[in-house]
Amino acid sequence: MKNKIRYLYSVLKESKGSFLIFVLILSFFILFLFYPLVYIFYNTFFVNGKFTFDYVRLMLSDPLYVEAMKNSLTIATISTIITLCVGVPLAVLFARYDFPNRAVFQGLLLAPMVMPPFVGAIGLQKIFARYGAINIFLKDWLHLIERPIDWLGGGFWGIIILEVIHLYPIVYLNAIAALANIDPTLEETAEILGAKGIRLFLTITFPLMLPGVIAGGTIVFIWAFTDLGTPLIFNYKKVIPVLIFDMTRQIYTNPMGYALSFLVLVIATVAFLLIREYVSLRRYEMLGRGHIASRVYKISGLKGLLINVFLILFLILALMPHISVILTSIAEEWFMSVLPERYTGRFYFEVFRHSLTITGIKNSLLYSSLSTLLDIALGVAIAYICLRSKIPGRGLLDILAMWPLALPGIIIAFGYLTTFSDTMFDPRTNPVPLLVLCYAVRRLPYSVRAIYAGLQQVHIALEEAAQVLGAKPLKVIKDITVPLIMANILAGGILSFSQAMLEVSSSLVLAMHEKEYPISKVIYELYGRLRDGPYIASAMGVLGMLLIIAALLIANRVLGRRMGELFRA
Repeated sequence: MKNKIRYLYSVLKESKGSFLIFVLILSFFILFLFYPLVYIFYNTFFVNGKFTFDYVRLMLSDPLYVEAMKNSLTIATISTIITLCVGVPLAVLFARYDFPNRAVFQGLLLAPMVMPPFVGAIGLQKIFARYGAINIFLKDWLHLIERPIDWLGGGFWGIIILEVIHLYPIVYLNAIAALANIDPTLEETAEILGAKGIRLFLTITFPLMLPGVIAGGTIVFIWAFTDLGTPLIFNYKKVIPVLIFDMTRQIYTNPMGYALSFLVLVIATVAFLLIREYVSLRRYEMLGRGHIASRVYKISGLKGLLINVFLILFLILALMPHISVILTSIAEEWFMSVLPERYTGRFYFEVFRHSLTITGIKNSLLYSSLSTLLDIALGVAIAYICLRSKIPGRGLLDILAMWPLALPGIIIAFGYLTTFSDTMFDPRTNPVPLLVLCYAVRRLPYSVRAIYAGLQQVHIALEEAAQVLGAKPLKVIKDITVPLIMANILAGGILSFSQAMLEVSSSLVLAMHEKEYPISKVIYELYGRLRDGPYIASAMGVLGMLLIIAALLIANRVLGRRMGELFRA
């Protein structure tokens, strides 16, 4: 025991600066991550200082809440199953087979990520609504139907379609990263023993890639379960996130918002922990990995052509909402017709002339820039402490930094709104500080993972050499470490910035006054307005797509196959 105390004392003595930064970062997480969640818990179970289950009982017995709970769980489950069925086969195809135009398709597969589902909902409604393009085409052009078909199921299937389109790249990235880490000699040994085809995949390959598949599936489930923007656009109100959003206006009169938020938090956390526990019960280490290249089979001729045709058809379906949003943004008017009858570019000019859109762009640039700077500072500090210091418990920082990937955005936003009301951070008077902090917490995993990956590739001997020559720790970090990982810092920062620019839940909940609206809130408000509102909203959505495309291209160039790590909780 004495030896342990002495060792701890020596470690802290040698790294006073790192320990101080460790304490400051931990304090940041306690104040802006733990405290809002504890506040939700307290207000769910305590009334006037007394413990009670009344709100939980009401939530589990009220038909409205029960139906909303079932709808949310059903949407999340179906979305996750379909996403896995899409993402895993695509990962196997691109990881194990070389076919014509493979590199082109590999880049296009990530394209659906560039549009938030709630923006895609605008495009999907233009195509599949009762008087959308598909029904008009079948009814007026082909005369195959007499009455419009409800393709979107009142919004239910529309939400699922958009979640799958937007989220399958997360499963794909995680699965392809897992496949790259499999020792090919294990599969070769199984083939020698007689296992081939589907049997080989199910008994050897798939079990070994389970950590990546489950990590991606977990993020998809939580994301689909807690998505706020898409149900709002489809006016599908009987889901938990929308009920919580409606209750943000009643935080002083209706305590059920706390109970519903606690329910979402429990379901998301339990799903996350159960899946991680399942993975930890099995071992996945491989002795040969890192020394032997993965097997890639060459495909050409007719099979290669068929794969190209399949991928083209798949991408047309996956990019249909994007195409529709683009068409809406350049349509003079689009109603009761298969395609817009006239085209115009004036709505892009309106984006930079309309008072509301100009305000939204300026606000988002400010909020996202500040949150990105905070993410970069925290990312560098966390990665450095985790990889370069010997401070006990340093791994906790990495866990806390990645936790927001498993935390619903609507819950963090609701926690901020309720926790900091009647304080100097009250969003009803000035939401800017909380919006910046919420953006930073939500997007911190991207910066941490990107910087962490870069720091792993910098040999510590370079820093030790500078210290031997008399450089102090902070100077070493500034002059040696940071320049060597600058590409990773930029990649993580650009990803954090682009995602913050189109952050939905925090923007809808915390931005309460028009003068503080960010882009996402502006798009939502415009879509609800008649005449040119949806067209300007679509133009803003297209500009947002271009921003995220640029961010993903830069990050992919720097991180390569490690892109999947950004979406692993």
